[in-house]
Amino acid sequence: MIEIKAPSISDAAAISGLLHALGYPGTESFMERRILQLLSHPDEALFVAADNGKVVGVISLHFMAQLALPGDFCRISYLCVSEDVRGQGIGALLESHAVKFAQQRGCDRIEVHCHARRTDAHRFYNRQAYVESPKYFFKSLVDL
Repeated sequence: MIEIKAPSISDAAAISGLLHALGYPGTESFMERRILQLLSHPDEALFVAADNGKVVGVISLHFMAQLALPGDFCRISYLCVSEDVRGQGIGALLESHAVKFAQQRGCDRIEVHCHARRTDAHRFYNRQAYVESPKYFFKSLVDL
């Protein structure tokens, strides 16, 4: 039975493992601090999917007010499901939970930025009725 819930500090290692599989190694040293930060921030939400207590998926959400539109929007920052259980609907369950949560917060849209190399993820988001928006720009502040 899959349960969607807020994570606890004891889930830090499992979440770090999921992020490592997503291509973000080295999060172990700060994961506990990040979990506490995200859970206490009013414009962030963090959920895990647990299968009999074992964390098998994670989704991180960020909420932003829109200046020109009446509703806020929700951004999926990270969504990852363990390779061991992919294809079992856990990603769809996490995404559905995120949509409901965003609607309860008054959001009128949800978005996700997904790198071009993540073709499997693109198929997943297409199945969840996301529409591609082709331009996205960013500027690294680390290199300035």
